[in-house]
Amino acid sequence: MIHHFSDPASALDERVLRLGSYIAEHGATVRQTAAVFGISKSTVHKDITARLPALHAGLSAQVRAVIEKNKQERHIRGGLATKHKYESIRRLH
Repeated sequence: MIHHFSDPASALDERVLRLGSYIAEHGATVRQTAAVFGISKSTVHKDITARLPALHAGLSAQVRAVIEKNKQERHIRGGLATKHKYESIRRLH
């Protein structure tokens, strides 16, 4: 359910909760979340690390777990991206 808030602080809280829910539900990275919501990675990071814990401790814990998992897998995604890049270059030649 989406609420329409006239108070800027309430709108900010709503965004923070939506970002946290998205990350928790989809296992999304900060980069993916920023792209979906059309905001910067810095904004997503600030919202989920500084603002979310004060708003919803349980959701914050879920998001921290997802972010930590993504951080642990980061090197694997980078290696796969490089592998795919060079495979596509080989196919062109």
